[in-house]
Amino acid sequence: MSDRIRIETVNAGSFSMDYFRFGRGKGTLVILPGISVQSVMLYADSIAGAYRMFGEDYTVYVFDRRRDMPASYSVRDMARDTAEAFQLLGLEGIDLFGTSQGGSVAMAAASEHPEMIRKLVLGSTSAYVDEAHYQIFERWADLARAGKRAELYLSFGEAVYPRDVFEQSRGLLTGLAENVTDEDLTRFIIQSEAMRGIDLTEDLQRISCPALVIGSLDDRVLGADASINIAKHLKGQKGAVLYMYNGYGHTAYDTAPDYKERLLSFLSQRTEQ
Repeated sequence: MSDRIRIETVNAGSFSMDYFRFGRGKGTLVILPGISVQSVMLYADSIAGAYRMFGEDYTVYVFDRRRDMPASYSVRDMARDTAEAFQLLGLEGIDLFGTSQGGSVAMAAASEHPEMIRKLVLGSTSAYVDEAHYQIFERWADLARAGKRAELYLSFGEAVYPRDVFEQSRGLLTGLAENVTDEDLTRFIIQSEAMRGIDLTEDLQRISCPALVIGSLDDRVLGADASINIAKHLKGQKGAVLYMYNGYGHTAYDTAPDYKERLLSFLSQRTEQ
């Protein structure tokens, strides 16, 4: 990790949460990543490099989940803790971008604290997870419980990436698995179990800021309908927009070549008063 990106910690009374920041712009962009086998804090340099185009207009914050997760930790709990972290850091007028589970956390946070959020982007996420779509998270949790690190990484990668990207990444994924700790597995299990029974449908009615929903027609984790249904519920809200990719899988936010430009274009659009 370079000296430029430093991992920081916000301490609340009941929890602490790691984050990093980069860029020097006046705006505030917060990124909430999805579930990962290992903490995204390990990849701070790579993430900052991927989003360098935002650094002129924004100071960008990337948050992890809290440390010392309780055994039962719902998406609403994650949203509550994340919003408290925002408040402790004095963040306001936030442009909030959440992917996958991070998108569910973003929805819950935006519905409970609309005064904090200027614009919202929801990437490859869902407001409602039924038992059929939960099965993949349950399978991952079972692999983690069994300590099958390589199988977990490969199962995860095969589901989230386009097939050609996955095949090219097999060796890398297997190598990453060698560094997974027991603590990593425990945190992954808790986050996976938090996907069971998510229902934020009513929460969407309380989101009043402009929102961009970006999904993928070939999303093999949450399905294309997840993004389409969010957009339907936000349709009556101010400035709700839906865009669907095809061919880039669940991780279109990493694999679609124009994704970040699309995100920046939406955030840069003037909001009518």
